[in-house]
Amino acid sequence: MIGQERLVLWVAILASFVAFLDIAVVNVALPAIADDLGGGLSAQQWIVDAYLIALGSLILIAGSLSDLFGRKRILYYGLAGFAITSLLCAIAPSPFLLIAARALQGAAGALLVPSSLALIISTFSGPAQGKAIGTWTAWTGISFILGPLLGGLLIDYGSWRLVFAINVVPIAITVWLLNKVAAKDEARGDTPVDIRGALLCALGLGSTVYALIEQPKYGWGDPQIFIPLAAGLIIFAAFLWLERRTKDPMLPLSLFRRHNFSVGNVATLAIYAGLTAATFLIIVYLQQVGGYSALAAGMSLVPVTILLFGLSPKFGALAGKYGPRLFMGLGPIIGGLGFLLLLRVDENADYWQQVLPAVIIFGFGLAMTVAPLTAAILGDVNPKHAGIASAVNNAIARVAGLIAVAAVGALVATQFGAALDSRIAEHGSEAAAAAAAEAKTRPLDLSVPLHLELDKVYKADLQAASVSAFHSGILAMSGLLIAGGLISAVWIRNRVPTDANPA
Repeated sequence: MIGQERLVLWVAILASFVAFLDIAVVNVALPAIADDLGGGLSAQQWIVDAYLIALGSLILIAGSLSDLFGRKRILYYGLAGFAITSLLCAIAPSPFLLIAARALQGAAGALLVPSSLALIISTFSGPAQGKAIGTWTAWTGISFILGPLLGGLLIDYGSWRLVFAINVVPIAITVWLLNKVAAKDEARGDTPVDIRGALLCALGLGSTVYALIEQPKYGWGDPQIFIPLAAGLIIFAAFLWLERRTKDPMLPLSLFRRHNFSVGNVATLAIYAGLTAATFLIIVYLQQVGGYSALAAGMSLVPVTILLFGLSPKFGALAGKYGPRLFMGLGPIIGGLGFLLLLRVDENADYWQQVLPAVIIFGFGLAMTVAPLTAAILGDVNPKHAGIASAVNNAIARVAGLIAVAAVGALVATQFGAALDSRIAEHGSEAAAAAAAEAKTRPLDLSVPLHLELDKVYKADLQAASVSAFHSGILAMSGLLIAGGLISAVWIRNRVPTDANPA
């Protein structure tokens, strides 16, 4: 790897790293923020959600801007914005101002991720591109481990405000490196900005992402959820209709005529839905049924990140050399089979015998998948559209995860209730019915006891129903991963025809 390529790779890694790090690090800081600023649980939730909603609603716009005005310029704007908003978060005197600063920080973060990947795509090609994407993937995965650890250290030995202020250090390093990058900047300054499309996209995605994030708190039937969800879907449909008729669209729908781009995003939908919901379910189960601490549950998936870090660059390079189909087909299937091993997990959730083998196999499959998947999608489009192509893939992965978490929650609750009813019915008493009714209000949550006497009598029934519900959720999410692998194995092409005219 020559000097300029190495510079580009480190700029892309560091720019994305700070955006992903702030997703992971803030969860550790929430109790300290609440102690200092107050605001209660609602404020804590919005400190997290404001960032995610802004990031999710603006990422397509950010990808389009990087194609129009150049990756380096948009990275400069994103880095400057992220530094300023991080400092605003650090000095926020109230929950309201912290939430507002977090929303602005999410908007700046949206500028970083698609521009980073687009810079890699425009700089690398062939096996080197696959390896670079794999390295980028590995380091972004590390951010989810370092986030809680770094946050804990800064809070224990300093203040929660340092969690945000520390962002200035990696950003300054990234700007210094970016100044040295002489990579081509594919700016198209003569193309007008699709302002109507940008507004519709932000409103449509923002409303939809808001509804999906807040749904677990209110439920699908609450007007606070179904109204913004319906409005978001209608507005986003209007956005797509407009893009078909606009001369210079923000999102060129011709991208979806590219075979690997379309198939790869369908595979992304299945793979990231299964991945996100399964990891969510595992961590919840280990804490609420297995009795793990929050730290132990979070650390249970560290082997996945280690495997990603060690193997993603290698599989990325192999996919660049031999084509992505084998790895995109086999990887999710191996990951899905790893999840199936979790069907051995009982109410004790023994980590070494029941959880770790599944985590290792799943992690190996994921490491085989991610870089080839990203390379297949972005390598199928003209580099001038790499920013919006990256943003589309990122948005699909995020929305798929949000939908899957909501769906697996409903599935687990239904299965828990059915399994509990069948077991409690055998007792045939009013006390049993009362125990079942109370337990159904918090499926999988054995961390808060029922009335003491009921808890003693029906504990085994609650544990059995929890295990059954967990297995149902894992089985469904494993099926999604395997489906993503089969889609890739059948329809992904190893070589894009050389005479093609990429969109």
